[in-house]
Amino acid sequence: MNRYPLWKSLLFAAVMLLALVLALPNVFGEAPALQLSRKDGELFTGPTAVQQFQDLLAKQNVPLEKGFLAQGRVVLRFTDVPSQLKARDAIEASAEGTYAIATTFASKAPDWVRWVGLKPMSLGLDLRGGIYLVYEVDIDGAVKQTLARLERDYRMALREKRIQYDSVDGTGSSVLVTLKDAAKLDDAKSALMAVDPNVTMTTATGASGAATIATTLNAAQVKQRQDFAIQQNITALGNRVNSLGVSEASVQRQGQNRIAVQLPGIQDASEVIRLLGKTATLEFRLVDQTGNPIEAQQTGRAPLGTKLFKERNGRPVLLKREVIVTGEQLTDATSTYQQGEPAVSLRLDGRGGEEMLRTTRENLGRPMAVVFIERERQLRDQGGEKTAVDVVHEQVINVATIRGVFSNQFQITGLTAREGQELARLLRAGALAAPVVIVEQRLIGPSLGQDNIDKGVLALEIGSAALFLFMAIYYSAFGLVANVVLLCNVVLLTACLSLFGAALTLPGIAGIVLTVGMAVDANILIYERIREELRHGNTPHASIKAGFEKALSAITDANVTTLFAGVVLFLFGTGPIKGFAVVLSLGILTTLFTALMGSRALIGLVWGSRVSLTRLPI
Repeated sequence: MNRYPLWKSLLFAAVMLLALVLALPNVFGEAPALQLSRKDGELFTGPTAVQQFQDLLAKQNVPLEKGFLAQGRVVLRFTDVPSQLKARDAIEASAEGTYAIATTFASKAPDWVRWVGLKPMSLGLDLRGGIYLVYEVDIDGAVKQTLARLERDYRMALREKRIQYDSVDGTGSSVLVTLKDAAKLDDAKSALMAVDPNVTMTTATGASGAATIATTLNAAQVKQRQDFAIQQNITALGNRVNSLGVSEASVQRQGQNRIAVQLPGIQDASEVIRLLGKTATLEFRLVDQTGNPIEAQQTGRAPLGTKLFKERNGRPVLLKREVIVTGEQLTDATSTYQQGEPAVSLRLDGRGGEEMLRTTRENLGRPMAVVFIERERQLRDQGGEKTAVDVVHEQVINVATIRGVFSNQFQITGLTAREGQELARLLRAGALAAPVVIVEQRLIGPSLGQDNIDKGVLALEIGSAALFLFMAIYYSAFGLVANVVLLCNVVLLTACLSLFGAALTLPGIAGIVLTVGMAVDANILIYERIREELRHGNTPHASIKAGFEKALSAITDANVTTLFAGVVLFLFGTGPIKGFAVVLSLGILTTLFTALMGSRALIGLVWGSRVSLTRLPI
């Protein structure tokens, strides 16, 4: 008797049943779709959210296959791309810029699959089609901005300390301060160090009695500033990409000074480039409490010294024309909690901190507003010709009462958790930390992506068929068991990719084909050991047990060393290389599970309980 422990067999069966459920959404495929989200940040709720678009498309005679809500967004699925594009134009014409509309793809799985929360594998850019952009960040410009800020803040610090100076000049990679009185050198250095202690300062005294202080950034400080600029730009571009409603978008650093943006499923390149090319900033202003904002909105005239704005809900509000600080002086913004309530922590530079300190000291108990200003270039039809026009959008995103005196660090409260996180993202992405320019742009059509999928699947089918045929002929009934195990391996790998949300690329399909080819090695090692034991005269049951035990070390060593290679590829590779490494590494883990536990369970089920077993069909 050579029975496999029942609990191990049940564990394998349970894992494979779960894998079948997780892999099921990949069977149904995808269709062209639109994802709609509200530009004001609110989520769609209720059945009427989808019904309004269904009614609109029905009036326009646009065939709609399915409409449903997904994570607060409306998803409209169509049978073909022409219907998808026609629907997009119809919604844009009627919505008047209310919604962010993304052309993408949606699963054709039944409703119950979506309700359970099951999703198909994420497809990469080369399989789904979409847009690939590479931005180059002017990292030298980021350093220059830092030196310009230091130059500005140094003048203010010296004036506050009543230290006379001849000049404060930013030249090259340093800021040179020339004092009139060398006796004030130590006081001046202390005042300048208070502005930013993370700089390198050198002093010198001339024969005429003048003294100089040179501020420079060393290599580590320059790299730190450049890394901050790139990370800030990644955050800004990521927030803008999120407004497109694409859940599988990727914004990653590439090399020293580039940012790669991948948008699978997006087909409108001009809309994406327009959105990512926007520039944005912030302004902090005091709220005017004397004027009537509703009257100002009705008459179109704001009282003297004020300016009319609108909040996110459309309510008018009058703000003072004098700007306290701008987003250019913002260095950090994070969502947090204060005494159990959601809040947003802000940090300003030296000059902004001084202005905020003066304003809050003089305006305790009065409301202050945060204005989000966005500029973009749009193509307008003027006289029958397309003309580029700069459009400015101004919106009050927060109004809060000044409760205490503060300077460069303070918090905004009175928000919900979601609003606090949204505000922090807006503040952090208010302005790019350094200029960016597009250096590479590729548009991959969905037909090319489908062709890659078809060829990849064909390669997998041909390779698997040849492998299955060989195993069935060479190892007889045991070869059929190996084929079942290989199928289980593919199902389990597909389930893992779907569960973890790993993007499948064309090299990833190659990884699946390679996994199938490598997975059979484990079965061959086990079977050859069993045949060897049979040739030595051992009984069938003893041969099965010895075959699995003696092949274990060889199988483990071979797969673990390959796993190391996959991990190295993942850590140091980029793009397609990393996608291949993910599939390869997961494939090795699923191979070990199915070959060792799955094969043993199936062989034990078929031959393990036979008492009078005289030969094995191997």
